[in-house]
Amino acid sequence: MEIELFIENDRGTNVYIPVVEEGIEWTTERKGTPGKLMFKVLREKDCQFSEGRAVRMKQNGENIFFGFIFKKQQSKESFITVTAYDQLRYLKNKDTIVYENQTADQLLTMIAAKYALNIGMVEPTEYRIGSRIEENTSLFEMIQNALDLTLTNNGSLFVLYDDFGKLTLRNIASMRVGKDNTYFMVDEETGQDFDYTTSIDDNTYNKIKLTYDNEDTGKREVYIAQDMEHINQWGILQHFDTLKKGENGQAKADALLKLYNKKTRNLKLTGVAGDNRVRAGSMIIVNLDLGGLKVRNFMLVESCKHTYKESEHWMDVTLRGGEFVG
Repeated sequence: MEIELFIENDRGTNVYIPVVEEGIEWTTERKGTPGKLMFKVLREKDCQFSEGRAVRMKQNGENIFFGFIFKKQQSKESFITVTAYDQLRYLKNKDTIVYENQTADQLLTMIAAKYALNIGMVEPTEYRIGSRIEENTSLFEMIQNALDLTLTNNGSLFVLYDDFGKLTLRNIASMRVGKDNTYFMVDEETGQDFDYTTSIDDNTYNKIKLTYDNEDTGKREVYIAQDMEHINQWGILQHFDTLKKGENGQAKADALLKLYNKKTRNLKLTGVAGDNRVRAGSMIIVNLDLGGLKVRNFMLVESCKHTYKESEHWMDVTLRGGEFVG
């Protein structure tokens, strides 16, 4: 296994290939967090670099990470600990943006142009947001709000990530790792340990209540969707929200019930054989016997940490299964 790590010099005219200590870590999370690369380089006279410099990492010629140095930590030892983030880090900037009748992908494209961010594959999200004011809000939150509205109105879940220096937006239906009959799979032989949790304590609702104050009629409209079988089983777990003009109240209530009326299932795996195709937002097959419950289906990667050593590559992944919510 060959790892190549390049750091741009302070003038931006050349790159260094530093001496890197074993144990490079590349971490991604599904939403609201930039991809992160952490590594240690030998402190050398000829290797001078500062914050803001570009970093590229490849494994066996395959592009893994492109980002920028945000933190350097030095101590008495001869190594410098470096933290670099991908382009998503710049979505932490705050701004005020007003938009109307736009889709989430159009909002992303607009923000990328305004902040001079490189953009790559962007799949259409289709759902149009009537009007919205995002005031003193991070760009991350603006985009995530639009994606959440898309999810709750048409049931489509999209993942925003950085693909080696290009902002990318894809439907999770396009994020399966592998192809027919050759999908990436985790089983008893590929992982060292797991922690499996089911819950109705977080993001589980069996009753949806939405209201809209109709200024034309002077009346409050109420829309309810509920599942009596799960109410009898779990008690009432109600989600309440208000509607904006133009939203289809009953359709949204029905969509939210379909989305949230289920247990959440979380699975943490450690020491899984590494595969660079797996990142937060990916869909991978899990084939495990979880304490008497046999699972064999696609699960969504919520977070993923790759660790690279000279002859080793493994992953720690957190998954959300078949039943997932935004």
